[in-house]
Amino acid sequence: EKMISGMYMGELVRLILVRMTKEKLLFQAKTTAELLTTGSFKTSYIYGIDNENNEEGLASAEKVLRGLNLDPSVEDCIATQRVCQIVSTRAAHLCAATLVAVLRQIRDNKAAEKLRTTIGVDGSVYKNHPEFSRRLHKMVRRLVPDCDVRFLQSQCGSGKGAAMVTAVAYRLAAQNAERQRILDTMCLSREQLLEVKRRMSEEMVRGLSKQTHEQASVKMLPAYVRSTPDGTEHGDFLALDLGGSSFRVLLVQVQSGQRHKVKMHQKIYSIPQETMQGTGEELFDHIVDCIAAFLEYMGMRGASLPLGFTFSFPCHQSRLDQGILLKWTKGFKASGCEGHDVILLLKDAVRRRQEFDLNFVAVVNDTVGTMMTCGYEDPKCEVGLIVGTGTNACYMEEMKNIELVEGNEGRMSINMEWGAFGDNGELDDFCTQFDHIVDDTSNNPRKQRYEKMISGMYLGEIVRNVLIDFTSKGLLFRGKLSERLKTRGIFVTKFLSQIESDRLAMRQIRSILQHLGLTGSTIDDSVLVKEVCSVVARRAAQLCGAGLAAVVDRMRENRNLNQFSVTVGVDGTLYKTHPHFSSIMQETLQDLAPQCHVTFQKSEDGSGKGAALITAVACRIKSEGQH
Repeated sequence: EKMISGMYMGELVRLILVRMTKEKLLFQAKTTAELLTTGSFKTSYIYGIDNENNEEGLASAEKVLRGLNLDPSVEDCIATQRVCQIVSTRAAHLCAATLVAVLRQIRDNKAAEKLRTTIGVDGSVYKNHPEFSRRLHKMVRRLVPDCDVRFLQSQCGSGKGAAMVTAVAYRLAAQNAERQRILDTMCLSREQLLEVKRRMSEEMVRGLSKQTHEQASVKMLPAYVRSTPDGTEHGDFLALDLGGSSFRVLLVQVQSGQRHKVKMHQKIYSIPQETMQGTGEELFDHIVDCIAAFLEYMGMRGASLPLGFTFSFPCHQSRLDQGILLKWTKGFKASGCEGHDVILLLKDAVRRRQEFDLNFVAVVNDTVGTMMTCGYEDPKCEVGLIVGTGTNACYMEEMKNIELVEGNEGRMSINMEWGAFGDNGELDDFCTQFDHIVDDTSNNPRKQRYEKMISGMYLGEIVRNVLIDFTSKGLLFRGKLSERLKTRGIFVTKFLSQIESDRLAMRQIRSILQHLGLTGSTIDDSVLVKEVCSVVARRAAQLCGAGLAAVVDRMRENRNLNQFSVTVGVDGTLYKTHPHFSSIMQETLQDLAPQCHVTFQKSEDGSGKGAALITAVACRIKSEGQH
């Protein structure tokens, strides 16, 4: 400020003139009391002296100097004019340099190739100095040629401007209150989360009971896995992972002993569209052809191995080596499969090929596979959780509580199918208008209500609908909707994880918004979009934590323990890639189930390695039974 502003500019000129006089360069080395008086050379004098009309400027210089009781020569007047020019030019250039830093920051924030902006200017130096503004503008344009800058002189900034600031603040406060009111509908209190936990516990009891199983939203399906690995399992196992248009065949070599070692080899094969929608025989023949090709590739042609079959479609199981397909999903329509045992269909295809044999086949749910993979590393792992495209959980339940299966001894894993929690209205009082829109426009309205509030397949869609609502109310994007944002599914959940990443600058959020056709979005828009993402993801993580609290508390009560320690094996892209999901979920769980100490372990390949381990445990128990 002391190098630039009007308060000091005249004083700088006076000090230079005094110094030059003392060094015998001016006024025949004679100073005057007036020249030596602080503040005697006013900044307003510079406005007259530093003038592009040279003669006028020199005349002003002479007048000012005589006013200071000096007797200037023509050379003294020229030198004084030069000093005024240098001081005010330096001020304009310094001012330009700092302005340029600000302009670059704005350009970077907006991630714009070229910035177009207007600078509102006020102040006596800018308005009254005849050359200051021209020098300032010229230097700014020289330093940032890639910015298109306009300067606009302000009229009455502190009067009219103050009123404008108040008016804008009033509008923003009203808009902010409306935004907050909408976002508050998606914030859950501790009481509400405890209620979710209580209702989940009730539905679990209903799912396990013979009388109420049919009506229960949480089906609590017995998965016929009776034990987690104990480390003595060993041998070669095949795993088959079928859940989409491509499937994997794996060879998993389990070595027993203290060091848990598992070697895996795998290949991915695709299923042609016509095979997915042809006959069941064609589909299973194609799968068996691929298994045969894999065995050939591994140099194990003609082998007879146990197989773990991760079959990610709704199935009814009455034992581990049987799975009745209830209905095809995910674009499959192969005829002659629904209502049939997929293990028999697979074995029939193996028989037709007559090249290798499967001596035992286990049907595996990917959630149970996740629990088993972690259970191999940590014997305390008795819960499996998936939070990815969909969500589900499993845990070890006491046999005496599972009314759908004979026997009271020991435990069995229960595939909860908890995504359907809420299908009987248990979540209605927590659903917002946005949840209803997402549900109504989904492929399965009124189904999987819990999953639709938690899982990756739907969170982006909830955010998109909130953004549309905000924009239509003029609270976002200046009320202008892009066509792309109107497209269902365009706001993928991956964006949520990226936007909430702490490392992400606002400019990267803007590039995501630009991808959605919102080219005119502002920094404020980016801040709000981040907040919407944060609220939606937080609610998802809290709901998931409340469900898990019901599970671990039930296990603790089943075992009559005051304190209970358990490990949860987790898989799924949302859990693994979202920067805050896991910590919020764990925080909620700890708060709602304080008597349980829960450790989380990320699972690696529950549907491949986990399927093989389930088969390995089943084979171990089978051989123990024979002995």
